[in-house]
Amino acid sequence: MKFNIKDVAKKAGVSISTVSRVINESKVVRQETQEKVLKAIEELGYKPNAIARSLKIKNTKTIGIMIPDISNQFYPEVVRGVEDIANMYNYNIFLCNTDLDEEKEMKYFDVLAEKQVDGVILMGNIVSEELYTKIMFYNIPIILIGTDYENLPSVTIDNTKAAKSIVSYLIKKEHNRIGMITGKNYDPVVGVARLNGYKEALKENEMLFETELVVEGGYRFKSGYEGAKKLLSLSDRPTAIFVANDEMAIGAMRAALELNVKIPDELAIVGFDNIDMSEKFYPALTTVAQPMYEMGAIGMRVLTKILNEEAIETHKIVLNYSLLERESS
Repeated sequence: MKFNIKDVAKKAGVSISTVSRVINESKVVRQETQEKVLKAIEELGYKPNAIARSLKIKNTKTIGIMIPDISNQFYPEVVRGVEDIANMYNYNIFLCNTDLDEEKEMKYFDVLAEKQVDGVILMGNIVSEELYTKIMFYNIPIILIGTDYENLPSVTIDNTKAAKSIVSYLIKKEHNRIGMITGKNYDPVVGVARLNGYKEALKENEMLFETELVVEGGYRFKSGYEGAKKLLSLSDRPTAIFVANDEMAIGAMRAALELNVKIPDELAIVGFDNIDMSEKFYPALTTVAQPMYEMGAIGMRVLTKILNEEAIETHKIVLNYSLLERESS
């Protein structure tokens, strides 16, 4: 049986990151803890990947891109920005679609490390402790786009502030009962940050937060459709719904159409992202526009600077967003 770093951590009774520090001979680990980990490694016969611990002989001029869902219209535009800058600097790209599957994500990161890519761009993923440990272990330059975690460099917008802005916009439109379809409650960006923005807007305008008006979504059209059906079945239903991404918002609009709820006369619906489809149907969707192409282009440019050891003003880049008012509100 082949054991991994997670098995070592469990046997030693420590975190995965502690095992990684011991393997990499970090001085911050106490002697007693180090001995426990080394004993577990010996008993399990765990052998770290040799590639992970060796220095690269040369640059491969390749960049790995990991995205959670290639069918989501947000990511292709970001990838286009990455690719244009990568081409300028003669880098080739490995594109990995993780399907929001943590096991698949870990596997792809191992593959990219084995291919000895020069750097990795991680988009919109939830960075787990195990993945973070693997990133530290392989010591591959990385940049996050659309998410943020610990000390890793990132390119994002202020998701909480943006969500607060669009909910405040609905309040100014005299909506006093506003529902929300969120992302996953464990997702720090689409799930937590945008929900926090919704809550802040309500609080600032002295409106109560009601749990029955919040439905957890799953990023896709179907979850927006089902979430809106649930909200519109309430006896005191909302007059507006803020949806945490555009694809779910389009699903919510479909649900309203089936229930003969007129948009925007009886119900306002707003989204987040400004994907291409958001303005191509009627009524066109009011939404928060993320600078998707720029996020990709800037992320790749920052990564080239890291690879070339050039000076960077900040490792945490926060770009501007805009609110696009259209027919759905």
